[in-house]
Amino acid sequence: MNALIFQSDFGLGDGAVNAMYGVAHSVSPDLSIYDLTHDITPYDIWEASYRLVQSVNYWNPGTVFVSVVDPGVGSDRLSIVAKTKTGQYIVTPDNGTLTHLKLRLGIEEVRIIDESINRLANSDESYTFYGRDVYAYTGARLAAGVITFEEVGPLMNVEDIIELPTKEPSLEEGQVTGVIDILDVRFGSLWSNIPKALFKQLDIHFGDRVEVTISNGHRTLFKNTMIYAKSFADVYVGEALVYVNSLDNMAVAINQGSFARAYNIGTGTNWQITLKKTK
Repeated sequence: MNALIFQSDFGLGDGAVNAMYGVAHSVSPDLSIYDLTHDITPYDIWEASYRLVQSVNYWNPGTVFVSVVDPGVGSDRLSIVAKTKTGQYIVTPDNGTLTHLKLRLGIEEVRIIDESINRLANSDESYTFYGRDVYAYTGARLAAGVITFEEVGPLMNVEDIIELPTKEPSLEEGQVTGVIDILDVRFGSLWSNIPKALFKQLDIHFGDRVEVTISNGHRTLFKNTMIYAKSFADVYVGEALVYVNSLDNMAVAINQGSFARAYNIGTGTNWQITLKKTK
C-alpha cells in the first residue's frame, strides 16, 4: 500500500471531498488517505501546480497524489497520471497542473488514463465530477496496487503535457529579478522563484539591507529597503524582512503581518520582484 493524497479547489463546505474518500475506500479500506489542501483558489491551476511542488518531494516514492483543479472538466482535455523523477505519481487533468513539478523535480513518464478500465462503475454518463469518478478511483487503484502504472493507459510524450507560462530568475547589474510565485497564504508572505544560490551571488549577508522593488507589469507598487534576516525573530513586530523560505527561495514578509494585504500584492508571472544590495 502506498499513501494516497488529495488536493482540490472543492473546499470542505459540501460532500465532494468526502465522496472522493468514499470511492478510494471502496477500492481498498486499508488505504492511508491524506489531504494536501482543498483550499486552492477556485480554478487557479497555477496555485495547484505550486502546492504540489511544495509537498511532493517530501513523500516516499510510490506515493500517489490526486490533484483536481479542473476548470475544463467535461471538455476534451486529457486525464493523465505522471511519474516524477523522484518516483511519486500525480493523477490530474492535463491543464498545466504539472508545470512546477516538471520544472523543478522532473517528470519521467506520463500515461493517459484509459477510462474504459479506470473509471468508477456506472459513472460513464457523468461529465462534471472527474475528481470522484476518474481521478480518485484511478489514484486509489494505483496506490492500492490493484493496477500498475503501465495499466493506467497509453504512454504520452512528456514534452506534450500542457505547461503554464513561467519566467526564469536572472542576475544582472548587481541585482536579481524573479517573479512572485505564490503567497504563504495564511501569513501573507511573498514567495519568489529566486533561489538562495542566485541571491547569494550579490554578496549579501544576514543583517545587510536589501532594496526590494515589486511591480505588476509596468507599475511599481513597492520600493523600499529592508533587512535580510535569518528568521522573523531578527526584526521587530511590524517590520519587513527578506528571508530564505522553506523551499530555499527568497521571500518577503512583515513580522506578524501580511505583506500581501498591506501592499495589495498578487502572484504569477506578471508580478516581478527585484532584490538589490544597498550601499
